Amino acid sequence: MPIRLDATSLLFSLGVILSAAFATPAAAESRTRLADCQAGSCLVVTGRRADAASAVRINGHAVAAQGKHKWRVSIPIETLRQWSSPYARTITVAVAAVESEALLPIGLLGHSEDLAYLTVRAK
Repeated sequence: MPIRLDATSLLFSLGVILSAAFATPAAAESRTRLADCQAGSCLVVTGRRADAASAVRINGHAVAAQGKHKWRVSIPIETLRQWSSPYARTITVAVAAVESEALLPIGLLGHSEDLAYLTVRAK
């Protein structure tokens, strides 16, 4: 027997699904990217927070976030290397009491190796 929904039930169901999709913690929205800064290369971490006074921590270290609800932090790469394990692919971002993982740019904390030679073949 097929289930039939009237327009009101359908709209209510759609509203529940959409509200669940957008009800994510503020720290879960953190994004990272590389940028040039005075210290050389920096990792820029951005995100949103409900309370402008909420503290922001990166890998357990308190950082001074610029902005109010839409915040931004620049961390020199050398500082990030000290705060992270080698070859890390994520950092922990905590806003108030909510922690989440933010992806790092690919290969950021990897170590470069000297190549004796590189072979490139055309197909």
